[in-house]
Amino acid sequence: MSGETWTSDECAQAWGVKTTTWLGYVSRGQAPGPLDIGGRRKLWDAEEVRAWPRPGAGRSRSGAGPEAEALLAEMAEVADRIDELRTRQQELLCRGKQVGLEIRAMARASRISPQTAYGRLDGC
Repeated sequence: MSGETWTSDECAQAWGVKTTTWLGYVSRGQAPGPLDIGGRRKLWDAEEVRAWPRPGAGRSRSGAGPEAEALLAEMAEVADRIDELRTRQQELLCRGKQVGLEIRAMARASRISPQTAYGRLDGC
C-alpha cells in the first residue's frame, strides 16, 4: 500500500470515467477492490488504481496480427461496396420518382422500408 488513498469519485476521475462506471468495474473484478480498513466509506490504494490495467485501454488496431489486419481490410472493402450500392439504390429511387412509381412499390423492390425509401428520396 502506498499510503495515499482515494475515494470512488477520485478513482473514477483518475480513470476518466463516471463513478457508477468505476463501481461497475470493481464489482466485475475489472478494477482493484477497496481496502479492508473498516468504516462506512470505501477507500482504494491510489498506487494500485494507477497501476491496474484499465478495461479496453491499450487495445489498438496496431497490435493486431496479420489475420486480424486482413479481416479489418475486408471489412473496409465491404463497407466501401455497401456505400456504392446505397448510392446506386438512391439513383434508382430518384429515377423511379421521376417516372411516377409509388414509394411502397419502390421500397418493396429495393428490399427497404418505405420510410427508408422516403428518406433516400430527399436527395432527389
